[in-house]
Amino acid sequence: MSTQHPYRVLLFYKYVHIDNPEEFAAQHLEWCKQNGLRGRVLVAKEGINGTVSGTVEQTEAYQKELTRDPRFADVEFKIDPVDHHVFRKMFVRARKEIVTWRLEDDVDPSQTTGRHLSPQEWREALQQEDVIIIDGRNDYEYDIGHFKGALRPEVKTTKEFPDWVRKNLAEHKDKKILMYCTGGIRCEKFSGFMLQEGFADVNQLHGGIIKYSKDEEVQGDLFDGKCYVFDERISVPINRREDRVIGTCHHCGKAEDRYVNCANPFCHLQHICCEECETKFRRSCSDECREHPANRYDLDNEILRKREEEYRLEKEAGLKVLDDQTTQHQA
Repeated sequence: MSTQHPYRVLLFYKYVHIDNPEEFAAQHLEWCKQNGLRGRVLVAKEGINGTVSGTVEQTEAYQKELTRDPRFADVEFKIDPVDHHVFRKMFVRARKEIVTWRLEDDVDPSQTTGRHLSPQEWREALQQEDVIIIDGRNDYEYDIGHFKGALRPEVKTTKEFPDWVRKNLAEHKDKKILMYCTGGIRCEKFSGFMLQEGFADVNQLHGGIIKYSKDEEVQGDLFDGKCYVFDERISVPINRREDRVIGTCHHCGKAEDRYVNCANPFCHLQHICCEECETKFRRSCSDECREHPANRYDLDNEILRKREEEYRLEKEAGLKVLDDQTTQHQA
C-alpha cells in the first residue's frame, strides 16, 4: 500500500478588497461543502484568511477554484501532508477583519507593512547582534515553541499587542525588529503598526514558521519546540535538525509539548499535560475541575475512540484512492 499521506492541510491568506464578504462567504461555504472540504475561512472587505483540510484531490481542486479568481491568483498556500481531516466541519464566516486587531488607526498591508525576509535571510538576521525578536502570537503559542531569543508576548489575544508594544518596546524604536507568526498573516498588520509607532527597521518572516520549516536549506533551524496550530493536531514539528521539547507539564513539570483542554466544560482551560497526568487528573487543570460533577473525561474518551476509528477509515479510503490513481497512471 502507498506510504503517501492521502490528505493535506492548506494554510493561506490574502489582503485584497472584497466588495460583499457576506455573499462571498455564503457562496464559498456552499462550494466547500459540495467538494468535501473542512476547515475555517474568514472573509472581510480587507481579504481572506483560511485553513482547510481534504484529500489530495479535494485540496488541489480548492486551490484551482480559489486562484481562478483574479483577486486570489497569487495566493501562497502552505501545504502540510496529513493522514485524515483535521477539522470536524466546514465554516466560512464574514467578519470585520480577517485577524482581529481593532487598531485605532487601521493598517492596509498593501500600503504599509514591514520588510519580508526569506527563510535564509531570517536565519541570518536571527544571529545578528542587537536585534529584537518578537513572537507575534499569543503567550500559550509561544510556550510550546518559539525562535531562540524571541520575546514572550504577555498577551492572550492579538488586539492586546499594541498596548504590550507601547509598554515594553517604546524605548527601542532605533533597534532592528524581527517578528514572526504561524503563517505570516498576523505580521502583515503588526509590522505596519510598528512602523506607524515610529520603529524604523521592521522585518517579518515571509510565510511564517510553517514556510520556514519546509525550506530545504534552513529546515526549521533555530526554532525550539513545536508550532501551535488551530486545528485538531494542536501542534506540529518545525525544526527538522533538532527536535527539542521546551514546554512543561502543568501538573508535574516534566518536559512536554502536548496541549489538552480541561475536561470540566465550565473551565475548558487549555494546558500542557503529559499522558500520565492526563490520566491521573482526568484531563483536568485542577483538583476542583477533576472532581466537578460535569467533568467530561470518560465521555470525551469514548468520543475520541470513535473519532480515531473515523480517522482510520478516512486514511484507508484516501490511500486506496492514491493507489488506484498510481495504478492508472502506470497503466
